Amino acid sequence: MWTVEAMTAADVPSLAALERVCFAHPWSADAIAAELKNPAAVFLVAKTEGGACGGYVGMLCAADEGAIANVAVSPQCRRQGCADALLTRLLQVAWQRGLARVTLEVRVSNAAAIALYEKHGFAAVGVRPRFYRTPTEDAAIMIRERRVEDGHTGN
Repeated sequence: MWTVEAMTAADVPSLAALERVCFAHPWSADAIAAELKNPAAVFLVAKTEGGACGGYVGMLCAADEGAIANVAVSPQCRRQGCADALLTRLLQVAWQRGLARVTLEVRVSNAAAIALYEKHGFAAVGVRPRFYRTPTEDAAIMIRERRVEDGHTGN
C-alpha cells in the first residue's frame, strides 16, 4: 500500500536521486526544489509504510490543462502499484483544480507505461518525432479528458 502526498522540501534529495536512476537527462535537485514555489506545479510522492520514497509524479498546470512532466518509480518498487497510486491521486487533484484535461508524452517503446496510462483513461492522439534523446526516440502524445464521472467541474 502506498501513501501519496504532496512533495515537501524533505523529499527533494530522494527525488533527485530517483531522477538519476530513472532518466538519462535527470532534473537536478535545484530544479525539483524550484517546483515547491511554483503555484502551477503539482508534485506528488508515493511513500512506503516506512516512509521511503518509491516514486513521484509532477504536473504543470496552465489554464484548464495539466501537463505531466515527470513520472519516476524506483526500480525496486515497479510492478507494485506505485505508479498506479500516483496517477490515481494526480487525476483526483487535477479534477479538483477544475482542469479539463491532462496530457503527457511517453516513449513509443515504453509499452508498460502506455498500458498504465491507458488504464487511467489516456488515449494516444499524436506523435512528437525524435522527442527523446539518449536514445533518440519518438514520443506518443496522450491525453486524458475529464469525464462527468470524474466529479468536480471547477464551476
